[in-house]
Amino acid sequence: MVVETQTPALPRTLAEFQEWEPTDSFKYEWNDGEIITFTGMEKKQVFIYHTLLQLFVNKNYIKAGTLVAEYDIMLTGIQMRRPDIAYLSEAQIQQAKQGIDVIPEFVVEIISGNDNINKVEAKIAEYYKAGAGGVPLKVVWLILPEEKVVHIYTSRKQVQICTDDDICSAKPVLPDFEISVNALFA
Repeated sequence: MVVETQTPALPRTLAEFQEWEPTDSFKYEWNDGEIITFTGMEKKQVFIYHTLLQLFVNKNYIKAGTLVAEYDIMLTGIQMRRPDIAYLSEAQIQQAKQGIDVIPEFVVEIISGNDNINKVEAKIAEYYKAGAGGVPLKVVWLILPEEKVVHIYTSRKQVQICTDDDICSAKPVLPDFEISVNALFA
């Protein structure tokens, strides 16, 4: 006797995607009908997140908001993205509690072995485009662990490349949230 197994149907709409509960170990983003598959944070990414979270708590920013790993962000009515790390202010947390989609002012993308840099660059452009309609995205850190380099975007055209003892800053969103590249990877 042959038993047929059915592969669960993939969501075809954003509404279906939002209700979808995948049973595998992957994470997913939605981009205008395209389902983007990726893995969760790798060990290096978790270490970087832990380092940034400790800095966040030590600088007492915990009273102003929170750093969230892999938070779902609705960029537009057809795009749901998931940055590696996002800062949400206390006001944004309250808005999210009421079901309002918010765009963080500060996000961090950490490049892993399965990331395509061109797709990450496109994602950064989407973050800035989506923020233009409300609270704008102000700072993006693009961290490249293998190269020990951090690109700090303060707009699509303003990028600072940090290495070694250069200071990475989340100004103007979190003025004292600063760390050297060497300390980030120590």
